[in-house]
Amino acid sequence: MKKLAMFGALALSVLSFSAVAEDAKPIRLGIEAGYPPFSMKTPDGKLAGFDVDIGDALCAQMKVKCVWVEQEFDGLIPALKVKKIDAILSSMTITDDRKKNVDFTIKYYHTPARFVMKEGSDVKDPLTELKGKKVGVLRASTHDRFATEVLVPAGINLVRYSSQQEANLDMVAGRLDAMLADSVNLDEGFLKTDAGKGFAFVGPTYEDAKYFGGGAGIAVRKGDQALAEKFNAAITEIRANGTYKKVQDKYFAFDVYGH
Repeated sequence: MKKLAMFGALALSVLSFSAVAEDAKPIRLGIEAGYPPFSMKTPDGKLAGFDVDIGDALCAQMKVKCVWVEQEFDGLIPALKVKKIDAILSSMTITDDRKKNVDFTIKYYHTPARFVMKEGSDVKDPLTELKGKKVGVLRASTHDRFATEVLVPAGINLVRYSSQQEANLDMVAGRLDAMLADSVNLDEGFLKTDAGKGFAFVGPTYEDAKYFGGGAGIAVRKGDQALAEKFNAAITEIRANGTYKKVQDKYFAFDVYGH
């Protein structure tokens, strides 16, 4: 009986240790680091940007250790599925199509999409006026899906890139006629930089929920509601305690959370 009792106590202690060890595992956050001002690299190679600061704030709020794992944008969901990462915090828009493969938290920001072209371009209806032109988009993004289903049938030539910065470079080099991307990313990460001089927004803003969803959320593996709810609570808490606004004001002069 004593041996059984000792064995039981030992088993319980092992279980308890396992539970602690499991809790102590860092949350691996996947990110594509070429999407300023949301994600970028500092000159010394460190990750920075709105997404990074929000992620760090959420992890501090949840009192958990998080580590960032870099990945090209179109490889983020596959990496999540094979458990190379635990969540995606990389300006990923919440869409019905993506919900087939991952679960999402509530949004943590929401901004519309727009076209950018050379300054002076008078384009009111891109769908007709860009026929035959080359338009760059980030591969596997919501802008890619919209462009594939709406722009390509209208006769627009689509060029896909693994990072927005690659598209920006081709735009400057004259290999693209236009780019379609998040308006804030285009404004802060391109138009307001030296490279973006001589370029401007054209046409309307695009916010159709069918393509552009309900804002950017954090993606977790299908069925991992426990982690999603932790993030949901933390998003709500940092918005209530002023942390979100402090991060937002570091990058934007407007409410990036949206409606």
